[in-house]
Amino acid sequence: MPGYKNDPPITNPSLAPTGDEAVTIDGVSMSYGDEVAVDNVSLAVQRGAIFGFVGSDGAGKTTLLRMAAAMIRPTIGTIRINGLDVVKNRAAIKSMIGYMPQRFGLYQDLTVRENIDFFMDIFGIFGKERKKRRERFLRFSNLLPFVDRLAGNLSGGMKQKLGLACVLVHQPELLILDEPTNGVDPVSRQEFWDILFQMKGQGMTIMISTAYLDEGEKCDFLALMHRSRLIDSGIPGRIQSHYPDLEEAMINRIQEYDKELIHDKFQL
Repeated sequence: MPGYKNDPPITNPSLAPTGDEAVTIDGVSMSYGDEVAVDNVSLAVQRGAIFGFVGSDGAGKTTLLRMAAAMIRPTIGTIRINGLDVVKNRAAIKSMIGYMPQRFGLYQDLTVRENIDFFMDIFGIFGKERKKRRERFLRFSNLLPFVDRLAGNLSGGMKQKLGLACVLVHQPELLILDEPTNGVDPVSRQEFWDILFQMKGQGMTIMISTAYLDEGEKCDFLALMHRSRLIDSGIPGRIQSHYPDLEEAMINRIQEYDKELIHDKFQL
């Protein structure tokens, strides 16, 4: 990627390892042939924080999250979760994380109960603990009244909450979510975030990409990606800095980094 590969990586003291990080990403790149999807990204995700990823389409957010979830192997660099390399310790990592991709694989012809039971089967959750977790995760996602409804007949927001409940049944330490509220109505989006705040309050670490900047403002830390690079990071208030809102701050930061966009009408 001419004009970008030689740029120095973004370094931000607030995102550097402190010894209490759940995730460390060190010099990670991912290439598909000649195409660079993620280019030399380094950051640390503090334990118990909500860490958001925002940026233009194709910026590399999904690829970075998939690498953190041990779905794909980095071309260069290392990712560690609780100190374990996600490549060398893939089996151990899988039990620590819950990963929800953009298109989560719910079974449309199964009921709410059958879907969550299927995921508990995968993780070997049976007996009294099975009933306890089913009730817990369907209650706080407000799905208990709909346990016998087919997943295919749920609204978009309810499907996303059911997907989240299925991801949470094995009680992961790290939750990785790739634009989970994309296309969901505002009320359902807020309900989804209410669940995330509950999980954070219980000590869970959350990595989430989002297309909505109001959701970016809810994060403890935010990373701005563009053309496969991490170009800014920190608490949302620092990124917004002297601009009236986060959107204007991001547009200006991207235009500052990518000179080709200065005379273009750029929209996130």
